[in-house]
Amino acid sequence: MEMPKNTFKKALREGRQQIGLWCTMPDPYLTEILSTAGFDWLLLDAEHSPTDIRSMMVQLQVGRAGPSALVVRPPVNDTVLIKQYLDIGAQTLLLPMIQSAEEARAAVSAMRYPPAGVRGVAGMTRATRFGRAENYLQRAEEELCLLVQVETRGALEHIEAIAAVDGVDGIFVGPSDLAASLGHRGDPFHPEVVEAVESAIARITAAGKPAGILTPNVEFAQRCMDLGTRFTAVGNDMAVLLNGAEALAQKFAGKP
Repeated sequence: MEMPKNTFKKALREGRQQIGLWCTMPDPYLTEILSTAGFDWLLLDAEHSPTDIRSMMVQLQVGRAGPSALVVRPPVNDTVLIKQYLDIGAQTLLLPMIQSAEEARAAVSAMRYPPAGVRGVAGMTRATRFGRAENYLQRAEEELCLLVQVETRGALEHIEAIAAVDGVDGIFVGPSDLAASLGHRGDPFHPEVVEAVESAIARITAAGKPAGILTPNVEFAQRCMDLGTRFTAVGNDMAVLLNGAEALAQKFAGKP
């Protein structure tokens, strides 16, 4: 049995823009629906949502209903958690709060089997198609994709060093945490934050790595794409649901 191909990683390597949606509601029914909505990728979040390993596995299973690539964000850059997410079949991970090249190298090591890394070996996992994926242990890294987040003032100082780490496939700029780090908590569109984000995108691109971002602002999303982002999330599931529900309710507000 052949290993699943990572279409998201292939698209990034080819320089093709990938438009995504942030998914924070840990319900497989929603994941299945959104996987058919037309986005190139969905971010399944376990950092800021009540998602555990088991529920994430179910989301990965039902997410195959549609063509969207599935990117998983663990809650922390942790070797054990990375192993678990990979074993349940996640092919692309987005790791939050990467502050240095050293932390990026630790993440790469957790993604790779020995002797290149420290990922624990297990044969009967969903990732290996329960032992039936041909040459999985020898070829797993070919289809795994590691994205790292830079989202603090300190991390910005190390962008080039992080980008130079072999095994880092893309760098995501986190506007909300960056805004807080720069002293503008809750204001990701403060001029200082926007300037920092735009500069980071340019530096990541100049370093030869795909840049990514999440922004619900259509004009700023286009601005970021023009600057060079290649994986661009343009909204999140909770906002889509809430905004749609409120708009519908307001149409009938005060009706007899």
